Amino acid sequence: MSSFLRPAETDQKSAARIPAQAQYRPVSSHLAIAPPVSVVIPAMNEAENLPYVFKTLPDWIHEVVLVDGNSTDDTVQVARDLWPDVTVVKQRGKGKGDALISGFAACTGEIIVMIDADGSADGGEIVSYVSALVGGADFAKGSRFANGGGTDDMTPIRKLGNRVLTTLVNTKFGARYTDLCYGYNAFWRHCLDEIALDCAGFEVETLMNIRVVKAGLRVQEIPSHEYNRIHGVSNLRAVRDGIRVLKVILRERGTRKRAVRPALITGEVS
Repeated sequence: MSSFLRPAETDQKSAARIPAQAQYRPVSSHLAIAPPVSVVIPAMNEAENLPYVFKTLPDWIHEVVLVDGNSTDDTVQVARDLWPDVTVVKQRGKGKGDALISGFAACTGEIIVMIDADGSADGGEIVSYVSALVGGADFAKGSRFANGGGTDDMTPIRKLGNRVLTTLVNTKFGARYTDLCYGYNAFWRHCLDEIALDCAGFEVETLMNIRVVKAGLRVQEIPSHEYNRIHGVSNLRAVRDGIRVLKVILRERGTRKRAVRPALITGEVS
């Protein structure tokens, strides 16, 4: 059985994070991984969608961390019924960024995957993200517009806005992204020390993408297909959130790499 372990010559520091006696987790008949993988799912009133989300998650992942944004439905109970060992984090603040920061703080895995709770993402793609990380990348970024990706859920105005903002980030920060505002990503835990997240809203994805480039981290795009939300209505507002993303881009142009990581604990784990 071959492994997903990163070759020592590609990154000695990353390889050192994997214990010599680490237990391998079978992924398929010919693949196995050693680093434990945590999956973070921010959710608010997603009880109807969680069965679809959890059904696609691979059974070899180390843990699922659900961040509950004060749901008024059975989101938490459904998550516990579907994944008995799920870690539930009660979000104290508001916004997707705040939820993700809380979830990241609760993770115990060496690799962290972030995925939405609306059923738009296929958990089966996680293996591609993990493969990119153990193959040498620091940050595996999902892209709906890379060759092999796609989307069923973007209006023409959102596509245009995403293209303009992506071009702006590529121009200003020397990135080569094909997609900017997408929430399906994975990274080694050490990246949190270098990108120092400090925003509360949907713009968190853009902030991550900018700061990994500013920190000199190695990024690999992963083709990903975004499906339509299964139940409910998205809280995303194209114009409002587009303006927030633009403000982040303009703010980050005038800042250097941040060396100090802010406090990440903003939720209660249960």
